[in-house]
Amino acid sequence: MAPGGAKKNILERLDAGEVVLGDGGYVFELEKRGYVKAGPWTPEAASEHPEAVRQLHREFLRAGADILQTFTFYASDDKLENRGNVQSFTGKQINEAACDLAREVADEGDALVAGGISQTPSYLSCKSEAEVKAIFMKQIEVYVQRKVDFLIAEYFEHVEEAEWAVQVLKTTGKPVAVTLCIGPEGDLNGVSPGDCAVRLVQAGADIVGVNCHFDPVTAVKTVKMMMEGVGKAGLKAHYMVQPLAYHTPDCNCQGFIDLPEFPFALEPRVLTRWDMQKYARDAYDSGIRYIGGCCGFQPYHTRALAEELAAERGFLPAASEKHGSWGSGLEMHTKPWVRARARRDYWEKLPPASGRPHCASMSTPAGWGVTKGHAQLMQNKEPTTQDELKVLFGKSVTNQ
Repeated sequence: MAPGGAKKNILERLDAGEVVLGDGGYVFELEKRGYVKAGPWTPEAASEHPEAVRQLHREFLRAGADILQTFTFYASDDKLENRGNVQSFTGKQINEAACDLAREVADEGDALVAGGISQTPSYLSCKSEAEVKAIFMKQIEVYVQRKVDFLIAEYFEHVEEAEWAVQVLKTTGKPVAVTLCIGPEGDLNGVSPGDCAVRLVQAGADIVGVNCHFDPVTAVKTVKMMMEGVGKAGLKAHYMVQPLAYHTPDCNCQGFIDLPEFPFALEPRVLTRWDMQKYARDAYDSGIRYIGGCCGFQPYHTRALAEELAAERGFLPAASEKHGSWGSGLEMHTKPWVRARARRDYWEKLPPASGRPHCASMSTPAGWGVTKGHAQLMQNKEPTTQDELKVLFGKSVTNQ
């Protein structure tokens, strides 16, 4: 807390060199819990089932998150009504409900609320800059009214659209963060991570980085490339990273959405809590101070970040009351061979088995090469037809 009891804002925290922990993957986690539909991945649960969203916010807060993002991923009007996705609530109602839920829980601790916008079907359909910016503007009007603490433009595959998003967000006067869902190969037009970061900082972003699509190893590597590019350009910024909780060494430039296991068979790739502690340390040692997670990240993963960086942060989260450091709680286990695992040396060196003897360790990504402007990505309010699906099924067989 700042003097007088007010919360320090995001830039005050980062300027002071503090570690800021993000939350995790709401869309994937709420899909598993039965509140989000895989496919559209839209956040109407904020209005339909606020208790579910509130509970997940609380779990991330208890696990150590300093930031609670509004559950507004893909909450632009064009996405909410894309491909037959029928809503009982307007985009404005969903965004308002999400802001209120995040604020309610954030104020139970010292957390900040970040209002988020994401890439749009309109951009992929080659709509004009003015049309895409109008969609962003409509969404952030709610964030300004609801007084979120800062804004995040997240999950952008094309740096051009991310630049447009930053330019709109900057009109609010609030701090602006932006994350691309890219890896070391850059955005889907081949713009390098370093050049992407330079363009985003020049557009006005205070914090730049990556989220989603790739695992922590790849994401940290990509942010380091961004840092190098910004430094060479003589610019300054803060950096953030919010990767997947899945191992993705076999991904191409599109990331995990190209994996044949996406989205319903990714569980064998989930990082352990010990993997997460290594990620937290690697990110911190790389100079990144805003460290969080995206799809697949559950509260126990966030707790692992908080425990690894407890010395730097000066405290442990409330959830650590039920978790002994490096398995020390196993000292109380009934079985002696399990008690023997109550040590860091055991868990840090363990190569976990998958229990799937007939499965490969890696997959072959789809690699269709479909991106902005392709007919199959054009916005369409009507449901996908069976004839359209037959074409895709045939192409899938050919390309896998």
